[in-house]
Amino acid sequence: MGRRAVIMVLDGVGVGNAPDAAEFGDEGSDTLGNTARRVGGLSVPNMQALGLGNVHEIQGVPPADSPRASWGLAVEHSAAKATLAGHWEMMGLVLDEPLPTYPQGFPPEIVERFERETGRRVIGNKPASGTEILEELGPEQQSSGDWIVYTSADSVFQIAAHTGVIPLEELYEACERAHEMLIGEGRILVERVIARPYHGEPGAYEREHGNRHDYGIEPHAPTYMDHVKSSGKESVAVGKIRDIFDGKGITEHLPGKPDDAAKVDATLQALAGVDEGFVFVNLVDFDAEYGHRRDPEGMAANLARFDARVPELLEALTEEDLLILTADHGNDPTYSGTDHTRERVPVLAVSGGGSLPAEIGVRDGFADLGATVADWLGVQRDGLPGRSLLS
Repeated sequence: MGRRAVIMVLDGVGVGNAPDAAEFGDEGSDTLGNTARRVGGLSVPNMQALGLGNVHEIQGVPPADSPRASWGLAVEHSAAKATLAGHWEMMGLVLDEPLPTYPQGFPPEIVERFERETGRRVIGNKPASGTEILEELGPEQQSSGDWIVYTSADSVFQIAAHTGVIPLEELYEACERAHEMLIGEGRILVERVIARPYHGEPGAYEREHGNRHDYGIEPHAPTYMDHVKSSGKESVAVGKIRDIFDGKGITEHLPGKPDDAAKVDATLQALAGVDEGFVFVNLVDFDAEYGHRRDPEGMAANLARFDARVPELLEALTEEDLLILTADHGNDPTYSGTDHTRERVPVLAVSGGGSLPAEIGVRDGFADLGATVADWLGVQRDGLPGRSLLS
């Protein structure tokens, strides 16, 4: 068996102000620190032993005397606090300009064309929480059959459809049409189109997370994942990684539905089956279920659930394996609004052979993680940015 590298992204789990947080209106945001203070302290003994408390002051998570992992922070270069920007930067692509957002809703020409091409009217067309807009407009959709279209602080075109009114296949077809309109005609008007199916009755609507589908932008240049794949090694995507990279640079996709626990299971499945290569994992519930919904108690509980699985992940590592735990941005559940927050992210790196330096400091850019994977696997970097943690 050859070398393997795993990056697990705890989506939205930042650790305090990035240097440019004020430019994003996010001064004082601190996903882990503020969550811990709100709930009276976190219970994450396994990540504490790796060195999470050495990275940042977190109530209930004291610094470890001898952390098992290398520990540090990373600061993002990309001009966005978005999932796509964070993951792309990890893999060597930095977005110098933010993608368009629509705080007033989408312009009439977009909405009208979407209505013509799908044969249904649009209601909503504003930034909104996914759960709140269903409560507001779900009954109207059930009676009218119109699309619920909404956006957020991110660059996304989200289409919600009650599956008892609009079949899932029709929702996916509508998303493909929107993707062609907004991304596929030589211009990039959004980062992603997202299918948001749901079911139920007023007051008790439930989103069908297992049937959510993202239609994203194709990376504009080769990434570290492409280089791993072209070297003949496996490049496995777990969770929404495939959607973030539009399927590029990936040899196998493990959806890990419906929740983060299933994605940890899928990661263990990959470690049991991949002889040599890279496993890239996104744990989305931290962001989607607890950060955006401003639920610090839920965030703390999900951190505890994940922490309980850390020993399984460590046990699955061989001496030739590398595991990195990190995040792509912040999403402070104690902060105002429902947007991501501009924060630094934690970096905990552990190898089965224990061959990494102890403190890795503040990393200048997320691309250091992709560079580390390439270094660990012996893959050519071909000019991509980043400084390996091993150097």
